[in-house]
Amino acid sequence: MTSDPAALTMADYLDAAREMAAAGRLFLAHLLADEAARRVNDPATARSIRAQYPDPTTPRD
Repeated sequence: MTSDPAALTMADYLDAAREMAAAGRLFLAHLLADEAARRVNDPATARSIRAQYPDPTTPRD
């Protein structure tokens, strides 16, 4: 991974989201996945990424 945030790719953010989820840091995983989704041109892929890492602070019914 690079130290220049502007050079980070969607895959970099998604890898970091996976690592944070595995470490139990779900909100950080959600934020990283959201940034990964912003870097995807395909709306269906972006929705899929966001669905895998939902906001843990949003109440579920």
